[in-house]
Amino acid sequence: MSDSTIKKVSVSTSPKGTMGQTYLVSGKRVAMRLWDNEQPQPGASDRRDYETVGYVISGRAELTLEGQTIRLQPGDSWLVPAGSEHRYRILEPFTAVEATAPPAQVHGRDESKS
Repeated sequence: MSDSTIKKVSVSTSPKGTMGQTYLVSGKRVAMRLWDNEQPQPGASDRRDYETVGYVISGRAELTLEGQTIRLQPGDSWLVPAGSEHRYRILEPFTAVEATAPPAQVHGRDESKS
């Protein structure tokens, strides 16, 4: 029999990550997280072993991925492939929802590599 469990997660009781993210619902293969009102910052270059897709709710940022830079604004969505070098530079207070596969918060995948 397949898993038919329904999950509901309220942002008010969701756990927070060390980078400021709020972990939302998570399944076995994908998870969601919220970046809420992230303040302007230069950001550091990083590589992660999970794929990320995101959607901008408000604010503006730049995403540099393997040397290519794109601007993100409300209504834009993006993809960061697993293992690619990338950096987010927040230009103005930024709110976005991301999905990660596999789930970023499992097995220390979201821990700082530095």
